[in-house]
Amino acid sequence: MGAELTGRVLIAGNASGPLLRLESPISFWGGLDPHTGVISDPRHPDHGRRISGTVLAVPATIGSSSSSAIMLELLRNGVAPACLLLGRHDGILVLGVIVARELGYPVIPVIEMAPTALAQLPADQLVSVTEQGTVLY
Repeated sequence: MGAELTGRVLIAGNASGPLLRLESPISFWGGLDPHTGVISDPRHPDHGRRISGTVLAVPATIGSSSSSAIMLELLRNGVAPACLLLGRHDGILVLGVIVARELGYPVIPVIEMAPTALAQLPADQLVSVTEQGTVLY
């Protein structure tokens, strides 16, 4: 790990894991299985990949107010990513992490980064995220 990029901290925390950079936007509602952490939308280019334990780089989300409930279930079931890197702020997903914290479930850091910065990160390689929003790779 010799390079770094910094984003805007939405929820602070430290995390590490293999970077899973999604190829296209995803809907958490209907796009992810909250029991397994697998991308379940058969039309998504990353269909079948497991997000559990990854540093998940999402260029954009496809909105649904139910996404917060899916994020909450992923955290409750222990199959959430280790961290979320969002190409665009998504208050609904952040709300799911905040509710998880209030319920005593594990929480993950959430960082907003420019899509161009996300594209620079090395896919499928180990990255670390600091509380200050720095991604080390």
